[in-house]
Amino acid sequence: MLFNQIQSLRYVDLFCGIGGFRIATETVCKNYNLKPVCVFSSDWDLDAQKTYQANFNDSPQGDLTKIPVEAIPKHDLLLAGFPCQPFSICGKLNGFEDIRGTAFFDIARILDYHQPEALVLENVKQLVGHQKGKTLQIILEVLRNLGYYVEYKVLNALDFGLPQKRERVFIVGCRQSVRFQWTFPDFEMKSLSTILEKDVPLNYYASERIQQNRIVKYTGKISNEPTIWHENKAGHISAYPYSCAIRAGASYNYLLVDGKRRLTEREMLRLQGFPDEFKVVCSYTAMRKLVGNSVAIPCVRAVLECLFKTVINPLLSPQPSTYY
Repeated sequence: MLFNQIQSLRYVDLFCGIGGFRIATETVCKNYNLKPVCVFSSDWDLDAQKTYQANFNDSPQGDLTKIPVEAIPKHDLLLAGFPCQPFSICGKLNGFEDIRGTAFFDIARILDYHQPEALVLENVKQLVGHQKGKTLQIILEVLRNLGYYVEYKVLNALDFGLPQKRERVFIVGCRQSVRFQWTFPDFEMKSLSTILEKDVPLNYYASERIQQNRIVKYTGKISNEPTIWHENKAGHISAYPYSCAIRAGASYNYLLVDGKRRLTEREMLRLQGFPDEFKVVCSYTAMRKLVGNSVAIPCVRAVLECLFKTVINPLLSPQPSTYY
């Protein structure tokens, strides 16, 4: 198998954001008695760099398009949650016509030069249907031409224990022909009550006018249990015992706890599966963007578990672990 002769796993964390992929990778490596070594990370967002440095004592490089492939160390695994805005239903769906959409080809040039044994990519669900599926087929064809056997699947954070409806496509590639299986254990969704903070300061509350506006528009029953109210583009209000997807560019009042207040920084991080010891070092506005652009850590962990089971000697069975 691919990784059965190594004691450490060298990986790169591209478009790393605040480190969701890194947390997932370090945890799964620990379960397999592998030493995780992040040999390179990059992100062009200065707040992301600041947060990543504060939590991992590692400073990501900047714009990947300006970094020569020779400057990136050799690695076994490439991880990338590449920019999703060009393919997002909340954007203009410009795909490769958007300069951010060409970020995939920066990933491709790194794969072509270094040829790591495996890769895991993440993007929005809309990538699957973008341009009637042509965009995804281009991505898969490029990866196959680079020598990778690839699989993809859309996963929802709700199915991995997080109370957040967040659907994302994951692409997995291996240089050897392996039988990759998307097999996951059953997860019980955490309740919002375990996510929400108590005694939240008043500055997180929406104005009386906005609260009343939500009540007027909402036609459902008021629950005794915590809910998160979501207003879509048409102005329709829905309330669920979980959050709709946290979005980087959404309005401040897009999601309101019980129709009254905005999520705190810690609550947003918890909804993505970040541990409570994760340090918040940026403004509220910055954290909304950073968390919205991040990944649901339990989903990444589950995908990596599947990958490791495929490419690591079965004798190296993982230690029991939880996903959040």
